Amino acid sequence: MIDFLDSIYLWIKALHVMAVLAWMAGLFYLPRLFVYHAERATVGSELDQTFQIMEEKLLRVIMNPAMIVAWIAGLIMIGLGAFDWGAAWSWIKIISVILMTAAHGWMSARRKEFAAGQNTRTGRTYRIFNEVPTLLMLFIVIAVIVRPF
Repeated sequence: MIDFLDSIYLWIKALHVMAVLAWMAGLFYLPRLFVYHAERATVGSELDQTFQIMEEKLLRVIMNPAMIVAWIAGLIMIGLGAFDWGAAWSWIKIISVILMTAAHGWMSARRKEFAAGQNTRTGRTYRIFNEVPTLLMLFIVIAVIVRPF
């Protein structure tokens, strides 16, 4: 099995990059939807319902599958030796990915609050949170590509 996975390593890596791109697109877009949802829609309105559909589909159809594929492909690459456990960049990346997953979970919980009509956060909160995936992405890309540590 390992020989087979070694032979398709570059395909696994390509799948990982594509999944991460899709996941990141959702992580960047969902908080923006929350900003407009919090600022412009009243609970139970047609606009509220529209935002709920958009948020739920983004999470269920794009973000959740992309995150799962990114994790699976990443773990396969780790299993094939793509990580240097003695290097700081590896630890920065894995910690940042775990934090990115936590951010995903936080957004998922906020979507459920909107769906229940129980959002208590302002658009400003979501604007600020929108920077979290960006900062984590910067840490990950610099750690993996530049490897300054």
